[in-house]
Amino acid sequence: MSVTIAVLSQKGGTGKTTMVRSLTDVFERLGMDVLAVDADPQGNLSDYFDTPPDAQPTLTDVLRGEVRAADAVHGTIVPANLTLAEAELMLAGKIGREMTLRSGLRELKREKDVILIDCPPTLGLLTVNALCAATHAILSTEAQYFSLQGMEQAVQVLDLARDSLNPELELLGVCLNIANMRTRHARQTLDALRDRFGDTLFRTVIRQSIAYAESAERAVPILDYRPDRGSDYLSLAAEILRRLGKPEMLERLDELSAELVPASAARVG
Repeated sequence: MSVTIAVLSQKGGTGKTTMVRSLTDVFERLGMDVLAVDADPQGNLSDYFDTPPDAQPTLTDVLRGEVRAADAVHGTIVPANLTLAEAELMLAGKIGREMTLRSGLRELKREKDVILIDCPPTLGLLTVNALCAATHAILSTEAQYFSLQGMEQAVQVLDLARDSLNPELELLGVCLNIANMRTRHARQTLDALRDRFGDTLFRTVIRQSIAYAESAERAVPILDYRPDRGSDYLSLAAEILRRLGKPEMLERLDELSAELVPASAARVG
Protein backbone atom coordinates (compact mmCIF):
# COMPACT_ATOMS: atom_id res chain seq x y z
CA MET A 1 0.00 0.00 0.00
CA SER A 2 1.15 3.50 -0.77
CA VAL A 3 2.14 6.15 1.71
CA THR A 4 -0.71 8.68 1.55
CA ILE A 5 0.07 12.15 2.89
CA ALA A 6 -2.57 14.81 3.51
CA VAL A 7 -1.11 18.33 3.51
CA LEU A 8 -3.31 20.73 5.39
CA SER A 9 -3.61 24.06 7.12
CA GLN A 10 -6.47 25.92 8.72
CA LYS A 11 -6.19 28.93 6.41
CA GLY A 12 -5.13 29.73 2.89
CA GLY A 13 -1.81 31.23 1.86
CA THR A 14 0.41 28.91 3.89
CA GLY A 15 2.11 27.35 0.87
CA LYS A 16 0.50 23.91 1.14
CA THR A 17 -0.38 23.72 -2.58
CA THR A 18 3.19 24.61 -3.53
CA MET A 19 4.36 21.98 -1.06
CA VAL A 20 2.25 19.27 -2.71
CA ARG A 21 3.37 20.29 -6.20
CA SER A 22 7.03 20.49 -5.26
CA LEU A 23 7.16 17.22 -3.31
CA THR A 24 5.34 15.45 -6.13
CA ASP A 25 8.03 16.68 -8.51
CA VAL A 26 10.90 15.68 -6.20
CA PHE A 27 9.55 12.18 -5.57
CA GLU A 28 8.92 11.67 -9.29
CA ARG A 29 12.52 12.64 -10.04
CA LEU A 30 13.59 9.95 -7.57
CA GLY A 31 11.79 7.36 -9.66
CA MET A 32 8.80 6.94 -7.39
CA ASP A 33 5.28 6.39 -8.73
CA VAL A 34 3.49 9.46 -7.34
CA LEU A 35 -0.06 10.75 -7.50
CA ALA A 36 -1.32 14.17 -6.44
CA VAL A 37 -4.97 14.63 -5.44
CA ASP A 38 -6.52 18.10 -5.53
CA ALA A 39 -9.12 18.13 -2.76
CA ASP A 40 -9.54 21.92 -2.81
CA PRO A 41 -12.51 23.32 -4.77
CA GLN A 42 -10.37 26.31 -5.78
CA GLY A 43 -8.39 23.94 -7.99
CA ASN A 44 -5.08 25.75 -7.52
CA LEU A 45 -3.08 22.52 -7.54
CA SER A 46 -4.76 21.50 -10.79
CA ASP A 47 -3.74 24.85 -12.31
CA TYR A 48 -0.17 24.33 -11.08
CA PHE A 49 -0.12 21.02 -12.95
CA ASP A 50 -1.41 22.87 -16.03
CA THR A 51 -4.54 20.72 -16.10
CA PRO A 52 -7.17 22.08 -18.52
CA PRO A 53 -10.02 23.77 -16.60
CA ASP A 54 -12.58 21.62 -18.42
CA ALA A 55 -10.76 18.34 -17.70
CA GLN A 56 -13.12 15.46 -17.00
CA PRO A 57 -13.59 13.43 -14.90
CA THR A 58 -12.46 15.08 -11.66
CA LEU A 59 -12.40 14.29 -7.96
CA THR A 60 -16.05 15.37 -7.84
CA ASP A 61 -17.02 12.44 -10.05
CA VAL A 62 -15.01 10.06 -7.87
CA LEU A 63 -16.73 11.24 -4.67
CA ARG A 64 -20.12 10.92 -6.33
CA GLY A 65 -19.28 7.32 -7.19
CA GLU A 66 -19.68 7.94 -10.91
CA VAL A 67 -16.13 6.94 -11.96
CA ARG A 68 -13.16 5.01 -10.63
CA ALA A 69 -10.38 7.19 -9.27
CA ALA A 70 -8.00 5.59 -11.78
CA ASP A 71 -10.15 7.01 -14.59
CA ALA A 72 -9.90 10.51 -13.11
CA VAL A 73 -6.09 10.62 -13.20
CA HIS A 74 -4.78 13.22 -15.66
CA GLY A 75 -1.04 12.72 -15.94
CA THR A 76 0.00 12.80 -12.28
CA ILE A 77 -3.07 14.40 -10.70
CA VAL A 78 -6.70 13.80 -9.88
CA PRO A 79 -7.88 17.38 -10.51
CA ALA A 80 -10.61 19.46 -8.92
CA ASN A 81 -12.73 22.49 -9.72
CA LEU A 82 -15.58 24.42 -8.10
CA THR A 83 -17.98 21.49 -8.51
CA LEU A 84 -16.09 19.90 -5.63
CA ALA A 85 -17.88 22.30 -3.27
CA GLU A 86 -21.17 20.81 -4.46
CA ALA A 87 -19.81 17.34 -3.86
CA GLU A 88 -18.99 18.29 -0.27
CA LEU A 89 -22.62 19.29 0.27
CA MET A 90 -23.71 16.00 -1.26
CA LEU A 91 -21.46 14.08 1.13
CA ALA A 92 -23.02 15.75 4.15
CA GLY A 93 -26.12 13.60 3.83
CA LYS A 94 -24.34 10.34 3.07
CA ILE A 95 -23.84 7.46 5.49
CA GLY A 96 -20.14 6.84 5.99
CA ARG A 97 -19.40 10.20 4.38
CA GLU A 98 -16.00 10.56 6.05
CA MET A 99 -14.71 7.44 4.31
CA THR A 100 -15.78 8.28 0.76
CA LEU A 101 -12.36 9.42 -0.45
CA ARG A 102 -10.63 6.52 1.29
CA SER A 103 -12.88 4.07 -0.56
CA GLY A 104 -12.39 5.90 -3.84
CA LEU A 105 -8.59 5.79 -3.61
CA ARG A 106 -8.35 2.16 -2.45
CA GLU A 107 -7.37 0.80 -5.86
CA LEU A 108 -4.76 3.49 -6.52
CA LYS A 109 -3.25 3.05 -3.07
CA ARG A 110 -2.29 -0.47 -4.10
CA GLU A 111 -0.48 0.83 -7.19
CA LYS A 112 1.28 4.04 -6.17
CA ASP A 113 4.34 4.59 -4.01
CA VAL A 114 3.16 7.95 -2.69
CA ILE A 115 -0.14 9.83 -2.84
CA LEU A 116 -0.16 13.49 -1.82
CA ILE A 117 -3.50 15.17 -1.04
CA ASP A 118 -3.85 18.96 -1.14
CA CYS A 119 -6.56 19.74 1.41
CA PRO A 120 -8.81 22.82 1.27
CA PRO A 121 -7.92 25.72 3.61
CA THR A 122 -10.80 24.79 5.93
CA LEU A 123 -11.34 21.99 8.40
CA GLY A 124 -14.57 20.73 6.86
CA LEU A 125 -15.74 17.44 5.42
CA LEU A 126 -13.28 17.39 2.51
CA THR A 127 -10.35 17.74 4.89
CA VAL A 128 -11.78 15.03 7.16
CA ASN A 129 -12.10 12.79 4.09
CA ALA A 130 -8.46 13.44 3.25
CA LEU A 131 -7.36 12.59 6.79
CA CYS A 132 -9.37 9.37 6.74
CA ALA A 133 -7.76 8.40 3.42
CA ALA A 134 -4.24 9.26 4.60
CA THR A 135 -1.59 7.33 6.45
CA HIS A 136 0.23 10.54 7.37
CA ALA A 137 -0.41 14.29 7.62
CA ILE A 138 1.81 17.33 7.23
CA LEU A 139 0.74 20.64 8.75
CA SER A 140 1.87 23.75 6.89
CA THR A 141 1.95 27.13 8.61
CA GLU A 142 3.36 30.52 7.76
CA ALA A 143 5.10 32.88 10.15
CA GLN A 144 1.94 34.75 11.12
CA TYR A 145 0.07 34.92 14.42
CA PHE A 146 -3.30 33.80 13.03
CA SER A 147 -1.66 30.87 11.26
CA LEU A 148 -0.33 29.65 14.59
CA GLN A 149 -3.83 29.87 16.06
CA GLY A 150 -5.11 27.83 13.14
CA MET A 151 -2.46 25.19 13.80
CA GLU A 152 -4.08 24.27 17.10
CA GLN A 153 -7.44 23.83 15.37
CA ALA A 154 -5.82 21.68 12.68
CA VAL A 155 -4.19 19.49 15.34
CA GLN A 156 -7.57 19.05 17.05
CA VAL A 157 -9.20 17.90 13.79
CA LEU A 158 -6.28 15.55 13.10
CA ASP A 159 -6.56 14.05 16.59
CA LEU A 160 -10.32 13.64 16.18
CA ALA A 161 -9.89 11.85 12.85
CA ARG A 162 -7.23 9.56 14.32
CA ASP A 163 -9.15 8.76 17.52
CA SER A 164 -12.53 8.07 15.96
CA LEU A 165 -12.06 7.31 12.25
CA ASN A 166 -8.49 6.47 11.22
CA PRO A 167 -6.31 5.11 14.03
CA GLU A 168 -3.43 4.51 11.60
CA LEU A 169 -3.06 8.23 10.86
CA GLU A 170 0.28 9.73 11.96
CA LEU A 171 1.41 13.35 12.10
CA LEU A 172 4.47 13.20 9.86
CA GLY A 173 5.57 16.71 10.70
CA VAL A 174 4.94 20.44 10.92
CA CYS A 175 6.56 22.78 8.41
CA LEU A 176 7.17 26.51 8.72
CA ASN A 177 6.42 27.83 5.26
CA ILE A 178 6.73 31.18 3.47
CA ALA A 179 9.11 32.46 6.12
CA ASN A 180 11.53 35.38 6.00
CA MET A 181 14.00 34.29 8.63
CA ARG A 182 15.69 37.67 8.62
CA THR A 183 12.74 39.05 10.60
CA ARG A 184 12.44 38.66 14.35
CA HIS A 185 8.78 37.68 14.01
CA ALA A 186 9.65 34.66 11.84
CA ARG A 187 12.36 33.57 14.26
CA GLN A 188 9.96 33.91 17.20
CA THR A 189 7.39 31.87 15.28
CA LEU A 190 9.95 29.14 14.71
CA ASP A 191 10.80 29.10 18.41
CA ALA A 192 7.10 28.90 19.33
CA LEU A 193 6.60 25.97 16.94
CA ARG A 194 9.67 24.22 18.34
CA ASP A 195 8.34 24.62 21.88
CA ARG A 196 4.92 23.30 20.88
CA PHE A 197 5.85 20.45 18.54
CA GLY A 198 9.41 19.51 19.46
CA ASP A 199 10.98 16.96 17.13
CA THR A 200 7.78 16.82 15.07
CA LEU A 201 8.76 20.20 13.60
CA PHE A 202 10.77 19.80 10.41
CA ARG A 203 14.21 21.40 10.57
CA THR A 204 13.74 22.65 7.03
CA VAL A 205 12.10 26.05 6.69
CA ILE A 206 10.62 26.96 3.30
CA ARG A 207 11.92 30.43 2.62
CA GLN A 208 9.64 33.17 1.37
CA SER A 209 10.14 33.93 -2.32
CA ILE A 210 8.15 35.38 -5.22
CA ALA A 211 9.63 32.56 -7.28
CA TYR A 212 6.94 30.17 -6.00
CA ALA A 213 4.10 32.37 -7.23
CA GLU A 214 5.89 32.84 -10.54
CA SER A 215 6.41 29.11 -11.01
CA ALA A 216 2.74 28.45 -10.20
CA GLU A 217 1.65 31.10 -12.70
CA ARG A 218 3.74 29.40 -15.38
CA ALA A 219 2.69 25.90 -14.25
CA VAL A 220 6.38 24.96 -13.95
CA PRO A 221 7.80 23.08 -10.94
CA ILE A 222 10.09 25.17 -8.77
CA LEU A 223 13.05 22.86 -9.47
CA ASP A 224 12.75 23.73 -13.14
CA TYR A 225 11.97 27.40 -12.62
CA ARG A 226 14.36 28.28 -9.77
CA PRO A 227 16.43 25.29 -8.61
CA ASP A 228 18.11 27.43 -5.94
CA ARG A 229 14.74 27.94 -4.25
CA GLY A 230 13.82 24.34 -4.87
CA SER A 231 16.69 23.33 -2.62
CA ASP A 232 14.40 23.93 0.36
CA TYR A 233 12.08 21.21 -0.92
CA LEU A 234 14.98 18.84 -1.56
CA SER A 235 15.89 19.29 2.09
CA LEU A 236 12.29 18.78 3.22
CA ALA A 237 11.99 15.66 1.06
CA ALA A 238 15.08 14.24 2.76
CA GLU A 239 13.50 14.69 6.18
CA ILE A 240 10.25 13.14 5.00
CA LEU A 241 12.00 10.10 3.52
CA ARG A 242 13.89 9.54 6.77
CA ARG A 243 10.70 9.75 8.81
CA LEU A 244 8.98 7.32 6.44
CA GLY A 245 11.83 4.84 6.83
CA LYS A 246 13.08 5.10 3.26
CA PRO A 247 16.80 5.81 3.68
CA GLU A 248 17.57 4.00 0.40
CA MET A 249 16.18 7.01 -1.46
CA LEU A 250 18.55 9.51 0.16
CA GLU A 251 21.53 8.69 -2.05
CA ARG A 252 19.42 9.37 -5.12
CA LEU A 253 18.25 12.60 -3.52
CA ASP A 254 21.84 13.70 -2.91
CA GLU A 255 22.62 13.01 -6.57
CA LEU A 256 19.57 14.98 -7.67
CA SER A 257 20.56 17.90 -5.46
CA ALA A 258 24.09 17.95 -6.83
CA GLU A 259 22.72 17.88 -10.36
CA LEU A 260 20.14 20.63 -9.94
CA VAL A 261 21.44 22.99 -7.30
CA PRO A 262 24.88 24.62 -6.92
CA ALA A 263 26.73 23.54 -3.81
CA SER A 264 26.38 27.02 -2.32
CA ALA A 265 22.57 26.81 -2.48
CA ALA A 266 21.95 23.14 -1.64
CA ARG A 267 20.58 22.45 1.81
CA VAL A 268 19.60 18.79 1.65
CA GLY A 269 19.31 17.62 5.26
